[in-house]
Amino acid sequence: MNLYPFQKISFLLVITSTICLLYIPRSLGAEDDEQYLNCSASFQCANIPNIGYPFWGSSRPNYCGFPEFKLNCTGEAPVISFQDKDYRVLDINQSASTLRIARTDYWNNVCPVSPGNTTIEVNHVEYASDVQELLLFYDCPPLNIPLPIQLTSQFNCSINSTANYINYFVTQNLTNSGLTNISSTFGTCNTTVTALVSQSASENLAMNSTKDNLVAVLDSGFGLKWDASNNLCKQCNGTGGQCGYNTSTAEFTCYCKDGPNPSNCAGKKKEIAIGLAVGGAILFGIFIGFYIYSFIQRKKKKLAALAQSKEIPTPLTSKSVATPSTNLSQSQSIPSYPSFTSKSDYDKGSTYFGVQVFSYTELEEATENFNPAKELGDGGFGTVYYGKLQDGRVVAVKRLYENNFKRVEQFMNEVEILTRLEHRNLVKLYGCTSRRSRELLLVYEYIPNGTVADHLHGKRVESGFLSWPVRLSIAIETADALAFLHRNDVIHRDVKTNNILIDNDFCVKVADFGLSRLFPNDVTHVSTAPQGTPGYVDPEYYQCYQLTDKSDVYSFGVVLIELISSLQAVDTNRHRHDINLANMAINKIQNHLVNELVDPLLEFETNHVVRGMATAVAELAFRCLQQERDMRPTMDEVLDGLRAIQNEDLGSEDGQAVVLDIRADDVGLLRNMPPPLSPDSAGTDKLVSSSTPPSSF
Repeated sequence: MNLYPFQKISFLLVITSTICLLYIPRSLGAEDDEQYLNCSASFQCANIPNIGYPFWGSSRPNYCGFPEFKLNCTGEAPVISFQDKDYRVLDINQSASTLRIARTDYWNNVCPVSPGNTTIEVNHVEYASDVQELLLFYDCPPLNIPLPIQLTSQFNCSINSTANYINYFVTQNLTNSGLTNISSTFGTCNTTVTALVSQSASENLAMNSTKDNLVAVLDSGFGLKWDASNNLCKQCNGTGGQCGYNTSTAEFTCYCKDGPNPSNCAGKKKEIAIGLAVGGAILFGIFIGFYIYSFIQRKKKKLAALAQSKEIPTPLTSKSVATPSTNLSQSQSIPSYPSFTSKSDYDKGSTYFGVQVFSYTELEEATENFNPAKELGDGGFGTVYYGKLQDGRVVAVKRLYENNFKRVEQFMNEVEILTRLEHRNLVKLYGCTSRRSRELLLVYEYIPNGTVADHLHGKRVESGFLSWPVRLSIAIETADALAFLHRNDVIHRDVKTNNILIDNDFCVKVADFGLSRLFPNDVTHVSTAPQGTPGYVDPEYYQCYQLTDKSDVYSFGVVLIELISSLQAVDTNRHRHDINLANMAINKIQNHLVNELVDPLLEFETNHVVRGMATAVAELAFRCLQQERDMRPTMDEVLDGLRAIQNEDLGSEDGQAVVLDIRADDVGLLRNMPPPLSPDSAGTDKLVSSSTPPSSF
């Protein structure tokens, strides 16, 4: 098709205009966005009508609410699940961002098959201010209940016990002495359950202690308050949008009539205006360009005609072929321009707070596509995998669970915390994925020699016995790491022997401190629902929901007892009074029976040096295990105490100092033991896991 220059310009302008209009977002008068329409309408779930954001389920798509707020609408009442436990939804107050729930397994029933604690530790949800504890004790022998414990009632039901056993429940409006006596009074009961009720229901139960009223109180439920980006949602609604959730980026999104936007629909209008302006500028530029092009073409034709008429050579054009008669320099070079680095290369080579940013593909290859056989540990925050990078480095890759962080910003904040916490006895962070990665991954140094728990009572017990000097050194290095965290306003929250790794030189590397609680400088404690590992949790933290650095001190006291005894923190195979190692240790130390607590292999009875030091460590652990946090020493004081025990002569008969720096010999002996199988051996890739996997790495 032959077109004149003006026709060519018109034809190209039409094509360009069409492309620009396709690029510009739809105007506000166009058909409404499907996601906007789907999230605009509230829905009814079972017996509760007019439910909206952040809830979803039934006919409401998952992008209309946050993942934690999925409702099951198949029964007579909505059911929501938190941490694998189902709760009956009794009421939802959209304007106040509150809901009231009750345990489904306790609905009209105080004797479920498998009673368990009510603990909700999920994102975007916290307990209402009037929530109180109700303690249920199952399968108890007849007890002599001392005052002032507010025993409200006994009730009948048998759970894996004989008919002679009794069940009790106790309200939590107790005096301080009553709180202190609970554990000793009900310590012989087989099962203890913490239920949650409202303050008014607890007071009602104290006045009417029948079993029927207990059922009614539990059925009345307790309150929760949610914050699913509430402020952003108000902004979104205020600009005519509907609140929702982007399942790809795991972030709040605002659905507008003309498509989604990160926060509000005002941004969409601005985007349209910018698009129109850009499109107009492009059209104007193209028009000017073709006008100039047409002018140049006309000038060329005139010059060509003039040259032909005067028989002069036509100037060499880009389409001409140079002949040997031309005088162009053969050495003339074509100018080069710097190439642009691709986004993937940028992410791979960039850093964040001084640590490397890895691509998801690189870590996927390093872990053989997150092969289950390469799994090192699986805990509350994520799964840890053994990996080998392309540069040959062996690493531990933690794959965070999607529902254990509120936003990508929180992930980046944790990276910032990890990078500033550099200490010889803390696991080192090598890097992380980009905030735009499909999954959030952390890359740590790989510690090959397992955990302290492995060597004390786990799978590495047979590989070599930990001598007393090595155990004392482990205690000192662990205390040094925890004291460093406390000086930097970080509480570990999950101190245990499964989170204390040891390298090939038996040096300590404390793990699982990256997702700890960052402690504000201007407060004495933070309020948070108890979390941690049974046997290590500070009892005052459990009772009062107040987390302090002394909570770590209590947990470290349990670690000291484990180092002395080689026993597990919780063991149901022991006598019922000794199931909890902390309780057993307190009883032994109070009754001057430390000899019954110490591992016999340490030769407590025959080695006076070990006897003196182990006794001193047991007394220090006893101080750490005090019920009231104010009675416990600080971590710095514990560290000073352990160093004094290591450096002083506590049991020599001639008054001369006993040299205990025999660590190198002990390590040498341990190294001569048969090592565990290689990480590359088939079926033996649980490289840093223990009999009880760490909660995180």
